[in-house]
Amino acid sequence: MWKRFLALPAVLLALMLVPVASAPADASVTININIGSSISNGRGISCAQGERMLRNRGFRDVRRIDCRGRYFVYRAWRGGSRYEITVRSSNGRVVNIRRIRR
Repeated sequence: MWKRFLALPAVLLALMLVPVASAPADASVTININIGSSISNGRGISCAQGERMLRNRGFRDVRRIDCRGRYFVYRAWRGGSRYEITVRSSNGRVVNIRRIRR
């Protein structure tokens, strides 16, 4: 019992004498905000890139309907249904998906 009673102050004294190493914290923060999808990183895309992007998202039999102007329009199949997909040409973002009849 006395050994424990005497050992406790010795341990506390040893802990108080140990130097504490403190290093400055690395507070560097990087924030990346990208507009558009990862295929374009905010840059304009071509009609072929939009078609490839839709294929990578699970659409099949992708057909280009209109690739002029601010929006590219495609028709494609997915899960047994036909869709009309509108992609913004300035950044590659899908802005509208509409299911159409066969």
